[in-house]
Amino acid sequence: MPSISVLEFQRLIDKELPLVHLFGMRAVSIGRGEAVMRMHFNPDLIRPGGTIAGPALMALADATLYAVVLGMIGQVELAVTTSLNINFLRKPPPADVIAEGRILKLGKRLAVGEVLLLSAELDEPVAHVTGTYSIPPLSGH
Repeated sequence: MPSISVLEFQRLIDKELPLVHLFGMRAVSIGRGEAVMRMHFNPDLIRPGGTIAGPALMALADATLYAVVLGMIGQVELAVTTSLNINFLRKPPPADVIAEGRILKLGKRLAVGEVLLLSAELDEPVAHVTGTYSIPPLSGH
């Protein structure tokens, strides 16, 4: 069972991360060590060449990793990204993007995960992302 529900997570990011509204991101599911998010298509996210801009894809992947981590440790708002690496695999068409994230390793202070970004209109992934989150120490330690 996850340590944070989809509703709790969505409320948190709606309140604390204004870019969620800009990019149209919604949590779809959160499990223990996995999460799925969706970025609804918005023509403002298109860059020259008719593809979705890389910064929007990276923001979706980062938010998904946040959901993965909080699904493991609960609502620890100060868990923060320490690294994010993205490999763009193919041009995403103007359509919704689905992010499927999972934990690779959870330690006391660091969590490592990966996210596959998929277009709602393609069978193949459009990007692969790995990232590390720093987990703050428990209070009093």
